[in-house]
Amino acid sequence: MTQAVILAAGKSTRTWPLTLTQPKPLLKVMNREIIRHNLDALQGLVDEVIVIVGFMKDMLIKEIGHKQGTLRIQYVEQKSQLGTGHALNCVEPLIKDRFLVIGGDDIFSRIDIESCLKHKYAVLGCKVENPSRFGVFIVDNQEVKEIVEKPEKFVSDIANTGLYVFDKEVFTHKLKKSPRGEYEIVDYITVLVKKESVVCEEVKGHWLSVGYPWDLITVNNTLVSTIENITHGEIEKNVTIHGKVVIGKNSKILSGSYIEGNIVIGDNCKIGPNCYLRGNTSIGSNCHIGQSVEIKNSIIMDRAKVPHLSYIGDSVIGENSNLGAGTITANLRHDNKNVQSIVKHRVVDTGLRKFGAIVADNVHTGINTMIYPGRKIWPGINTKPGEKIFKDRVKQ
Repeated sequence: MTQAVILAAGKSTRTWPLTLTQPKPLLKVMNREIIRHNLDALQGLVDEVIVIVGFMKDMLIKEIGHKQGTLRIQYVEQKSQLGTGHALNCVEPLIKDRFLVIGGDDIFSRIDIESCLKHKYAVLGCKVENPSRFGVFIVDNQEVKEIVEKPEKFVSDIANTGLYVFDKEVFTHKLKKSPRGEYEIVDYITVLVKKESVVCEEVKGHWLSVGYPWDLITVNNTLVSTIENITHGEIEKNVTIHGKVVIGKNSKILSGSYIEGNIVIGDNCKIGPNCYLRGNTSIGSNCHIGQSVEIKNSIIMDRAKVPHLSYIGDSVIGENSNLGAGTITANLRHDNKNVQSIVKHRVVDTGLRKFGAIVADNVHTGINTMIYPGRKIWPGINTKPGEKIFKDRVKQ
């Protein structure tokens, strides 16, 4: 029996304001929760999934339940956030033999999970351009020799993706706190490589990581590029569609709408009339996109409304938000430099030349609200008519 462990207990302050109202594994890309993408990939490869929960655990358990397809799912609470190694130790009594470990922040492909499960001990690595941002594996003939955290000098460009294959014998090693005061799962790798062969498989499918809120846009872009045409809804006359589109049940595309795929539209949506949807956009279920609205490379979460005369570009719009007429998300700096954003009181370079706004759940914007590139609006905020969002709107 092979089990999988998903680390999903963290609070994830770097993805605020989206994770102020829900845990990160429940954030949706291509209209499906991060954790469900992984559960889909695990079907038929493992028998049981143990999800380690903490922050907003009741919401996560309610949404995911105890059965997904062929998978049995059980939950273990990590009451104190003492690191990834501590999280893994919380499930030790439930581990029967071999098990897979993946992070709840990332989406892995089935092909890569299968490759790793062929070995007794394995890790998944991915070649990256900037290895100093990651823990990296030093590898010789596909065998891991050492793991180095965020090396200042180049030692390897194979990043640690956070996918591991262990067996219960790994728990015979008792972890000690790292210099940052946590118990680290990578310390198990350090011990294992001294006495066992740990194989490093490199990513052949995808490794999609969500560290910051704008990463959702990049991840969505990648996933939406793989869709095929599926129509369960109604398309009126005089609708133009180029590229591939998924249209959910009871959704209606009204006359005059112009769609450039790839686009995913959920169930019970009203799209148009006369709106313009541009590539790599996901629109959730029960949404309304109305007259003279343009949306490009964005995520519109469930029950959100952009009724008329607005532009949403390279942005995330949270659940149950309503954007007043003339709401504009600016997504390009005048100097063409990368857009910056504030994360935990620190200015962060997003690495994106085009990036609009992160609008959290239950936000209502007044008419003609203008939002500058890289700005965030906290849950439940109402903006005034004509308001200009020069800096993040944070609820005190």
